[in-house]
Order: sequence, then structure tokens, then C-alpha cells
Amino acid sequence: MILHPERWMDLRRFRALHESGMSFSAIARETGLNWRTVKKYVNAPPPVVPPKGSSRQGTQRQVIEPFKPIIDAWLRADIKLKATVIHERLVDQYGFTGSYQRVKLYLQQARPQVAAEMGLGPDELAGLHRRFEVVPGAQAQVDWGDEGGILTHMGIKKVYSFHMVLSYSRDPFCCFTTSLDLATFWACHRRAFTHFGGVPKTIVYDRTKTVVRRHVSPGEAVPLHPEAVAFAGHYDFDIDVLAAYRPQGKGRVERQVGIVRDHVLAGRSFNSLVELDAAFASWVPLRRARVHGTHHEVIGERAARDHAALRALPTRPYMVTDRHLRHVGKDCLVAFEASLYSVPARRVRPRQLVEVRAGGDTVSLHLLTPDLTGSTLLAVHPRSHARGSWVVTEAHWDGLPDGSTRRVTSGGYGPAPRKQPDNTASTSPLQDLLSRSRAAQIPVGRRPLSVYDDLTGTRPTPSPTRPKAVPDEKDSA
Repeated sequence: MILHPERWMDLRRFRALHESGMSFSAIARETGLNWRTVKKYVNAPPPVVPPKGSSRQGTQRQVIEPFKPIIDAWLRADIKLKATVIHERLVDQYGFTGSYQRVKLYLQQARPQVAAEMGLGPDELAGLHRRFEVVPGAQAQVDWGDEGGILTHMGIKKVYSFHMVLSYSRDPFCCFTTSLDLATFWACHRRAFTHFGGVPKTIVYDRTKTVVRRHVSPGEAVPLHPEAVAFAGHYDFDIDVLAAYRPQGKGRVERQVGIVRDHVLAGRSFNSLVELDAAFASWVPLRRARVHGTHHEVIGERAARDHAALRALPTRPYMVTDRHLRHVGKDCLVAFEASLYSVPARRVRPRQLVEVRAGGDTVSLHLLTPDLTGSTLLAVHPRSHARGSWVVTEAHWDGLPDGSTRRVTSGGYGPAPRKQPDNTASTSPLQDLLSRSRAAQIPVGRRPLSVYDDLTGTRPTPSPTRPKAVPDEKDSA
């Protein structure tokens, strides 16, 4: 009698029962076999290798077999060619009917062989990275998200989301802006520090231009932006700039960008940045109540330890401004980011250069040199988020003509006489038009031209008159 491998495994499992005192009959009832069969195979020594079915490997030709030389040739041209691209080209150019998985399995063995033939060493560490964990308060990660035209209907073309995540607890912060400039970037940091109640010891960044002054070759020291150095020194944290093309170094915050987009923004409509920030603030308690899939703790409980380990905020905030030079217009307005900001008319002149210092929420305008009082500040305005806005303080236009004293007349001198009511019936549309005109009511004096000749002494002297000729009788005849 030949037992199926599954039966044999059952008998091996019940051997322990027999050794513990269970009878062959009881085991037979459990397995559904005859007690003699149970006794034979329980007492028999187990075979070295359980029986198995015959293999069909090699009996059928693989679908990818005719295409292997083509794939090898493509790999020799580009050893890093992706499996998705190879499968797409095989289907399009050669009518390949196999699946993508079949191509992927073949590449797993073909790529190292082709690389060895070309003398390329295997890069065993490609695509791998080291997972790391930090202690509370040690690190935060920062990244931007592009939310597109979520406020286009309000005249705001682009909205961006700023994200900071504490690495130990994954406690998130997010706020929404319309700019990625220097002042906005560091203003978002101040809001994040207030949200967390402190400052982490290190913050991880991409090689963004608001942090890095210029890009350098691998292995060289990265030059930091002066404002980034000053801001980090004021708040007492270290700047950690990732190597190029290494997004895994800040995977916590990159994952958070997608989470906020799915849980806060998806399926909703907003009318302002304030509503966007309020939506995130209302979602944060829900996020903190969840158990994180990596550290398997409640985010809020872990965040409490994270917040307690943060460094204290300084008493005085550090304000980063982005500085620009602009000309003052004849209307005492200065153009910046397609919006107009007013300056006092009594302190500037047309086409004068002034400095615009743009902060995250305000725009201040300054003279290039101090005035008699030693001050350079001209005006401070809230920063406009919509292009084409006018941000004007009416007091800046004091002393400028406003058009209220202009007078318009249709001719003559002196006040126009009061128009007398005309009770006569109009004779024609033209006469009606003339009768309504102020010019038609002005009295005009009439004098002969000889009066002006007498006044100027230019009266012409009359020429002597010749006697009129009397016709001859011959002529008359």
C-alpha cells in the first residue's frame, strides 16, 4: 500500500500520540485508516525523502525562449533597462504574448550574466538603504508638497504645502502657502516650532535653494545659505542636507505629504489658505490617536515624549526677509509679485529706488539710505496672496491732488448766468440741444468793425472819387 505524502505526514504527527499511550485503534479512527495500516507505518522508520510527484520542468517550451537573444542585446546596450520597458517593447515590436512577470523572472538571471560578460561588477547595494531610528527630540524632516490649483476659483493659481515631521513619533505639522521663497520657507519653520512647542536638535532637508547656496560634486562640503545658517544658529538646531538622489533619507516626511493629501484635502473644496490650515488642525487629533504601523505605538503618546525632549524656543523670533529693489511709480505705488504697495508721498519721488523686504506674512518698504530722523522704514503692509492686488494706505496719498478742485466750463469768463426757464415749445431736436447748452445762454455784445478801426487808428483813408463819365450821344445811339 502506497500512502499519499499528506497521509504520511498525518501518521508522523500521530506517532507522538502513540508514544504517549494512545492505541492504534484510536489513531486509526482519527486518520480514517485501518488499525493495521497505522501500526505498520507508525512502527516503520521514516523514509529519508518523502515521495513526490514527477517534475514537468523542461517538458514545455517557455514563451520567452525565442525573445531571450533580443532581451540580451537590449541589456548590452543599457544594462539598467527596466523590465517594464522591455516588456512594453516586446509586446509592441515583436508581438510578445507573455506576462510582465515572465520578463521580470528572466531578467533576474540574465542581467547579472550580461553584466559579467561586459566586465561590470555587481552592485549588490543598489536600491538598498539602512533603516534608522532616533531618540525623542533628536530629529525632524522637512519637505514641500505641490497642491496645484486647489484655490484657482479664488484667483490663487498655485498652492504649496509645507511639512515638518518629528522623526521619533511621526507627529506631523503642515501649513499652506502660495510661495516657495526664502521668507515663506523660514516663516513656516517658526509656525512649526510653535505647533510642536520647541525645536528639534537636527532638521533634515533636500538640496533646496533656500537651504543650499549652490550644488557641489559628491563628497564636497555643501555651502549653506547665509540666512539658513543665521536662522539655525538663532534657534539652535543643526542642518542636515541629504546627498543628491537619496529621498530615503527623509521618507517619514515624504510619506506624510501623501497622507495629508489623502486625509485632509481629497474630496473637499476650500476658499482660502485659512480654511486649509484649519482643516489640517482639525485632523491632527485623529492622526495622533492612531497606532503607527512602524513603531506600533499611539502617535500621540509617543509625541508627548518627543515634545518633552525638544529644545526651548528663544524669546525673540528671527525674521527672515527676501530683499528686492524696486522703483516708486508716479502714483506712489511699488510693484512686487504683480501686486502694488503704497508708500508715503511726502517721503519719496517718482522713479526712486526703494528696498522691498518680503516676509512670510508682511511686506515692508525701506529707503536705501536713512532720512533725517535716521529711519529707513517707509511702510509695512500685509503680503498679498492674489496677483494684481492693490495694498494701499490712504494716508500715504495725503497732499496729492484728488480732483475735487477741478472746474470745467464750456467757454467765456466769469460765472455763467442763471438759465431762465424756457416755456416756448421746441421747434427741432437741434434747437433742443442748443437750448440746453451753457454756451447758448452766454450774452454776446455786437459792435461794428469800424469801432475797432477807430480804436487802433487803422481806419482806411477813402480814395478820391472820379466823376462819372457821361456817355456820348454816338455811343448812346
